[in-house]
Amino acid sequence: MTKFIVTFVLALMPSLFFAQTAFDKFDGQENVTSVIVNKKTFEMLGNIKGKVEDKDISKYVDMANNIESLKMYTTSSNKIGADMKATFESYCKKEALEPLVQVNSKGKKVGIYIKSGNKSSKVKEVLVFVEGGDEKGDETMIATLKGDFDLDSLADLQASSK
Repeated sequence: MTKFIVTFVLALMPSLFFAQTAFDKFDGQENVTSVIVNKKTFEMLGNIKGKVEDKDISKYVDMANNIESLKMYTTSSNKIGADMKATFESYCKKEALEPLVQVNSKGKKVGIYIKSGNKSSKVKEVLVFVEGGDEKGDETMIATLKGDFDLDSLADLQASSK
């Protein structure tokens, strides 16, 4: 019995240290374009903070420091698009994401979902899903942005950019 428990724990260890999201399975697939920006990139952007004197740019840099990852996957393959949709729906249920905006226009469906943080003004994840239409060349896309975002800060940035 002890051997079984040790084997089970060792089998689970890689998943604890190399956690992947449900969408990582699309990375490297043929007919899928992927863009992955990791935390290190955003940390490097944060390092320019000392060289920035403009308050607005400084706010953007502060926000970049709170981003953990950005991942985007697109495909024009109907088969992979259907798999993306199923994975997206399953992920939303599993992670209890809340719909923020849903648009259906000309056969294309766009949904923006969020995972709230510990306060009502905090967001841990923003997930965007664009379902391709029936026309040839229409693309299906999943984009996920993870971090610790303060909606009040985003509102301040938008107000200052006008």
